[in-house]
Amino acid sequence: MRYIGVNGVLTEAAKAVIHVSDHGFLYGMGLFETFRTYNGVPFLLDRHLRRLEEGCRMLGIPFQPDKEQLTKHIQHLMVANGLDEAYIRYTVSAGEEALGLPSGDYTQPNHILFAKPLPSTNTQTGQSSALQLLRTSRNTPEGEVRLKSLHYMNNILAKRELQQYAEAVHYKAEGIMLTANGFLAEGIVSNLFFVRNNTLYTPDLSTGILPGITREFILELADLRGIPCEQGLYHWDELKQADEIFMTNSIQEIRPVDLLLEPGGVASHLSVPLAQTESITALLLHDYRQKAGMK
Repeated sequence: MRYIGVNGVLTEAAKAVIHVSDHGFLYGMGLFETFRTYNGVPFLLDRHLRRLEEGCRMLGIPFQPDKEQLTKHIQHLMVANGLDEAYIRYTVSAGEEALGLPSGDYTQPNHILFAKPLPSTNTQTGQSSALQLLRTSRNTPEGEVRLKSLHYMNNILAKRELQQYAEAVHYKAEGIMLTANGFLAEGIVSNLFFVRNNTLYTPDLSTGILPGITREFILELADLRGIPCEQGLYHWDELKQADEIFMTNSIQEIRPVDLLLEPGGVASHLSVPLAQTESITALLLHDYRQKAGMK
């Protein structure tokens, strides 16, 4: 990554810096969105900007989304970094303020834009993967809903635990966290779905999970197909009885799961849902990629 966007300016990566008084650095006051491009165009950008705008309002960070301007900036950044397609991260931090907790709203946020190559797994989107149950619990949101904020310690602690399991590392597994009450929550970087008896299930937002953009989109696609959907409170044992399992995020789209791993070494295998062309996982992946403009 040769260039990074800093407040709308293409900046050499080594020179892309923010001030130490930025409250994003001092207190984690900031938000970010990650998304990808298809045919060079950011996908579901309106939704990402809407979530970012709502979160900034809650944190007192001024933010006025400009989709057209941001799209141009993304395209310029991709060209500068020699990318045809890209993994994009757009961060809005609170900006410089005096040391100490603020008493009012922020006034000069910093906007940081990253563009890097898509992970190699995206060349084979839809390939199956493993899911490792973690002992690290999903923490509760700081406010009424979980924001995609710069407070990322819980996720990092979960990732550190994940790296302790040899099988999880071998299979490049995603880690799944439970709530403090033992209900299924979400992955380290993804939302969870599973299918049982032709009904699609996903943990309810009351578990404190991130209201993922791809999660929302998948629920809409399922509704269009007439697939029954339920959002609720579920346990790990229910996941082990599922007919299909998949994880979602904006970079990996839909990632089927065919292996469940537990801290004690127990492993449970599932059939590969994409091998069944009429599986709900396969149908939703087809619809998702069609909406994204992929053939």
